[in-house]
Amino acid sequence: MEQAKLKKLIIEGVARRRDRLLDIAEELYSFPETGLNEHRAAALLSGCLEDNGFVVERGLAGLGTAFRGMSGSHGPTIGIIAEMDALPTIGHACGHNIIAAAAVGAAMVLRDVLPGDAGRVVVLGTPAEELGIGKVDLVAAGCFSDIDFAMMVHPSSRRQVVKGFLGLAKIRFHFVGKAAHASAYPEEGINALDGVIQTFNGVNALRQHLRGDVRVHGIITDGGTAPNIVPGNASCYFYVRAEAMDEVVRVKERLIACAEGAARATGCCLEVEENPRILAPLKVNRAFSALYATQLAYLGLPETPAPTDSNRGSSDIGNVSQIVPTIHPHVPIGDGLHIHTEEFARATVSPQGKEAVLEGATAMALTALELMTSAAVREAIRADFYAQS
Repeated sequence: MEQAKLKKLIIEGVARRRDRLLDIAEELYSFPETGLNEHRAAALLSGCLEDNGFVVERGLAGLGTAFRGMSGSHGPTIGIIAEMDALPTIGHACGHNIIAAAAVGAAMVLRDVLPGDAGRVVVLGTPAEELGIGKVDLVAAGCFSDIDFAMMVHPSSRRQVVKGFLGLAKIRFHFVGKAAHASAYPEEGINALDGVIQTFNGVNALRQHLRGDVRVHGIITDGGTAPNIVPGNASCYFYVRAEAMDEVVRVKERLIACAEGAARATGCCLEVEENPRILAPLKVNRAFSALYATQLAYLGLPETPAPTDSNRGSSDIGNVSQIVPTIHPHVPIGDGLHIHTEEFARATVSPQGKEAVLEGATAMALTALELMTSAAVREAIRADFYAQS
């Protein structure tokens, strides 16, 4: 069947499934579940795929809510990622309800339209993105080893095809001193909180010598129990981010040196706890991004002019992008919105939020169609990927 006819069928297929896709986004919004607790969401999404002919595996990589739904027997394998976790207290303030509904929608329409030998469509339900766990563990377990190309969409205030992410390492410091009465016997105490405070002072002095892309931010998680007790224990928790993993490692070592110096200065013992799950920066694939942008142009949807290197956070999608060509475009749900706010959560089920579900499903399905039907497109994307290795 000619390409134009297939594209028309995809657009019509998303429109036909509109009510079901919007119901999925609405149900996830109404019953938000935090990372690794997405039992209702995983059952809803994987059940929907199963009901539509996908072969579903559950409990991937030891994660109870991770799943994989596959359709097709051979050919190029397109992985469509469905995030599904919500944030504590503010629900789907990162819009994973839109991400999941669009992913399932794109996959179901592709199964409807394409013959089984055109390629394989795989939906990967990836839990706990907000905790930086799901895709890290799935990558480590080899769950992306047979995926040729990976994609997902993310809601935003903008329609933006390319947006960078920073690498991220997480580290905790526990200072152990000696408790004492802060007034009667202060000379007997070793103040663990002073170790924490001096760590922050060291980091603040370090900031002027960091690259512009580097971010170091932390909180005090334990500062003592009462003003009249010299804190015998105190703790702090830091994130280190940068564009490149070698810079994340370099700055992390300097952060540890700040804590070690603080411990020595205050007489405390120091325990360093590094999170083994490190989030990689997003490896941007320009050829893949251009393919998605071509589908937006076909749909008459203009991109929002915006820099790709501003307002960046981190995500475990970066770990996927290091091993397989990946895109993470943004779909708009309202002007002037910022993620991780109650306003953003409400916008995911607004009229514009509903249109974002359909836009994401349609644009990803059209992109997958091009990938499955054009060897030249696939080779250009692979060439871009390996050129950055």
